[in-house]
Amino acid sequence: MKEFMMIFTGADYADLGLSPEELQNRMGKWFAWGNKMEEAGILRGGNALNPQIRRIVGKNRTVTDITSAEVKEIIGGYYIVVAKDFDAVQEIAQDFPDYDLDGTVDIREVTVFEHH
Repeated sequence: MKEFMMIFTGADYADLGLSPEELQNRMGKWFAWGNKMEEAGILRGGNALNPQIRRIVGKNRTVTDITSAEVKEIIGGYYIVVAKDFDAVQEIAQDFPDYDLDGTVDIREVTVFEHH
């Protein structure tokens, strides 16, 4: 079994102007999905990310504070799961709640470096 990270990209909920009811419904879907993975014993971690971004770039270490409004899509969070291969994670990702908001799931295998 390998570890994979599912990285969630899309518009920030606040920028989409979702109603409180829509937000609550969506959060319910997120919790249900997380619980499903926990019960299957495949969830290793994950969090939502706050929309504020501080970006540090290049050899001059130029610092910019970016809000979600300045980027079309932001990384909103991630889950780390254990699975056999990409296909297995793709199956898990079918329950991602934000496809209807044009959300994206990127699946990346976690590289584990051996320490000698």
